[in-house]
Formats: sequence, structure tokens, C-alpha cells
Amino acid sequence: MELWYTEEHTPNVRFSIKVDKMLFTEQTEFQQIDVFESEEFGRFLTLDGLMMLTEKDEFIYHEMMVHVPMASNPKIRKVLVIGGGDGGTVRELTRYDDIECIDLVEIDERVVTVCREYLPQVAGKFGDPRVHMYFEDGLRYIRTRENEYDLIIVDSTDPFGPGEGLFTKEFYGNCYKALKEDGILVNQHESPYYEKDAEAMKRAHTRIVEFFPVCEVYQAHIPTYPSGHWLFGFASKKIDPVKDLDAAAWNALGIATRYYNTRLHTGAFALPNYVLDILEMK
Repeated sequence: MELWYTEEHTPNVRFSIKVDKMLFTEQTEFQQIDVFESEEFGRFLTLDGLMMLTEKDEFIYHEMMVHVPMASNPKIRKVLVIGGGDGGTVRELTRYDDIECIDLVEIDERVVTVCREYLPQVAGKFGDPRVHMYFEDGLRYIRTRENEYDLIIVDSTDPFGPGEGLFTKEFYGNCYKALKEDGILVNQHESPYYEKDAEAMKRAHTRIVEFFPVCEVYQAHIPTYPSGHWLFGFASKKIDPVKDLDAAAWNALGIATRYYNTRLHTGAFALPNYVLDILEMK
């Protein structure tokens, strides 16, 4: 008997991966965690039945979450990651020797525990001495921070369930307050392709624009995410991700990447017209 993981992207579209075996399953206080093994994508993690990452293409998402802001401001020293319990964002951040502190706020400790066991290539840097983990609600955590972080990365699930509070006006306002004067906020911005995803993306962007003078959107191709066309939000108090990119300085660091490079960095902000229309950025 064949086993397939199937995710419904819309009522009319489904995405499936043939599964060799299920490695782990657990219903936690917050969500359903499942880890599967597949021939095509290696091991992959789902939360509440939705794809979070696969061993084959997770590098695309995590490199674009981290290296775009880091190349835009090489002076980043203190970082807050909200969500990110799989460890991929932390892994990429630990590649920067100049980063002094990485605070991770994850609501579900079991995600970290499971990923450490079953996805070590992603979750292998939680032991870095600069990483401090807090298992609590990100919205509650950020309320008490002010002028503290150079970079906040919101590596959240979709805008419902445990991640819902991380897409609210209150949350983005608190992020603005928690950032230093040249601080940057990066968040996963959903897909612009399917109607429901595009509505969530536009709603988040509209709320962020209310607080940040610099507010841009960039893109990447991630095969296992809905439609494959995925967006990220870049917001800052003064750093422009294209004008302030110091390509020579970033390249001098010698960080080996599989997706990100400084030419792609600039091009990622050149959005298709249909996305510009949705975001009303034309």
C-alpha cells in the first residue's frame, strides 16, 4: 500500500508527496507535529497538516530569511527570532561571527525537541552559546521589549492557529518599538498566487506599512510551498535593502550559500506586476 502526504492548497488544488514512512507523530498542546521520510524530498516536517520544511529545499527559505537582512546591515549584533523552532533560521544566523546574541521565542517546545532528533541538519545549531531559547508566546514576549534588537525575524506558521497573533497590528507595532533606530523586521509573507494566501499577504503588508518608513517585499522560489512562489517582508526604520546593500562586504565574509547571493538579493525585490497590483506598490 502506498502512503502519500497531501496538502490542500485550495479547494481545487492539492499537493502530494509519496511517503516512505512516518517517523514521528504527536498532538501537542498547540498543534499536530508530524515528520515523514520521502525519497524525493528527504525528511519533512508538517504542523497541523501543513508543510513547514523539507530537507531538500529548506535552505532556500532559511537563506532568504537571514542573509537578505544581514547583507543589508552588517552591523547587526542582537537578533530576535520569533517562531523558527525547526532551527533553520538559527543555523544561518550562527554563521555570522559578529552576531553576539540570538534570542529564540518558540511557543511549542516540542517542535524544537522533535527537530533536534529527526532533522539534525536543520536544528543542529541550537547549542551555540549565543542562542537563548524562550518557550512562550511571541506576541506576549515582544510587548515588554524596547529599543533592544537590531533584527527581528518572524519565522512563523501561517496566520491562523498558534501563529495567528504574529500577523496583527499590535504585534507589528511592538516589533517597531523593540527595534533599535536602524532595526530591521523580516517576516514570511505568504504566497501571492492563490486568492486566500494573497489576501493574508496583503493584510500583513498593509499593517506593517502603518509603522515602518521603509517597507519592501521580496521573493523566492520554494517548490514545496503553495504555488512555489513565496514572499518575504522587509521593514526597517531607515535601512533600504537595495540601496544599502554592501555586496563587497557581504561577499568578503566568505559564507557559502546554495541559493542566496548578492546579485539575487537585488533581483528578489523586482516583483511581478500582479504582485505589485495586490500590494498597491505600483
